[in-house]
Amino acid sequence: MQELTRRRDVMRLAAAAAVALALSLVTACGSSSGQAASASPTPTTPAVSIVITPKGGQHVKPQKRIVVEALDGQLVKVSVVTKGEPVTGTLDRSSTVWRSHGTLNTSMRYVVHATARDAAGRMVTAKRTFHTLTPHSTFTAQIFEGHGLTYGVGMPVMLTFSRPVEDRAAVERALHLWTSKPLVGAWYWDNSSTLWFRTRKYWPAHTKVRFVGDFDGVEASPGVYGTHTLKQSFLIGESLIAVADTRTHHIRIYRDRHLFGNWPISSGRPGKETPNGTYLTIEKQNPAHMKGPGYDLQVPWSVRFTWSGDYVHDAPWSVGSQGYANVSHGCVNLAPAHAETYYNMAVPGDPVTVTGSPKAGKWDDGWTVWFLSWKQLLKGSALHKAVRTGPQGSTLVDPSTLHPTKTKSPLGGPKPGNAAAS
Repeated sequence: MQELTRRRDVMRLAAAAAVALALSLVTACGSSSGQAASASPTPTTPAVSIVITPKGGQHVKPQKRIVVEALDGQLVKVSVVTKGEPVTGTLDRSSTVWRSHGTLNTSMRYVVHATARDAAGRMVTAKRTFHTLTPHSTFTAQIFEGHGLTYGVGMPVMLTFSRPVEDRAAVERALHLWTSKPLVGAWYWDNSSTLWFRTRKYWPAHTKVRFVGDFDGVEASPGVYGTHTLKQSFLIGESLIAVADTRTHHIRIYRDRHLFGNWPISSGRPGKETPNGTYLTIEKQNPAHMKGPGYDLQVPWSVRFTWSGDYVHDAPWSVGSQGYANVSHGCVNLAPAHAETYYNMAVPGDPVTVTGSPKAGKWDDGWTVWFLSWKQLLKGSALHKAVRTGPQGSTLVDPSTLHPTKTKSPLGGPKPGNAAAS
């Protein structure tokens, strides 16, 4: 019995020792855990945040840019989903701000997705949805050039707007050109609804041209928006340049920069003088019906260069005066064979320069954009910028950054002041 009691006492002491040891171990571990809790825990939430504007909703103005900004981090990816024209943009050097290019489309839904990363490499994403407004007033634009058709080296790109344009700078920013050969030109407003692009010198022969007018979303006048994108492709053909001298009574024809012919002519008689200036061929007819005081004729091989009725045409009745005297009613008379040859080569936009006349050319009597010097052309742009274009597209440039150029007349372009009376 005593032996049993003694064993129980030993077991109690052992258990107590074990509990004491366990408590000491727990105390030691608790001390270690306390030290770890006092340190800053590793964060699990990314520090970077993303701000997207517009902030969403309806009736967002199309001219408003999409801006995505990363705060306390950098942008990794930005994309815009829409059924309209694709939206492109530029990320700044710090990779913290992305801005869209150009205007947005009208009446369109946009969904912006963005991903950013903080300094620890943790990612965060954001999404924003908004709709652009549906305009109550709209405008349209048309381009003169026809798809795949061929034009002369003097031809301007000609746009006509259905309503007067007040914000001309906004319209110019929406215009883009691609050309197979590099060149420089400028946009020129002839009036509030007519806009031309003219090259600094004549187009290089055999140039392919593509035009895009991103008018959808452009506010041309207060509350008046474009709702379409205008696209066209056309060609510049061979170089065909005519220079008619009313004093020497001859016309020189240059084809692909070489003298092709030096033909006798008769131009407008006194009181009916053919006006000076560098014009462009507008249309051709075979025959053209010409009617005026004392005549009513069907005239073969007729190539028109003024709206008021000046042509280069066949005139068998004046062959005896051609090369010697001016006897026409204002047109440039040629012998039948020469008139037919020129007619068959001519396309709209071929330069026709008249020199030596006492009569000045009249602005807008025909396609008279080559009456303008380069400086005058630039003044007619709302942005006063030159346009440099090539296979990669077009950019607006400060004219002062362009290399000086001296146009060699008549092959490179006309002389300044060509419309003045001689």
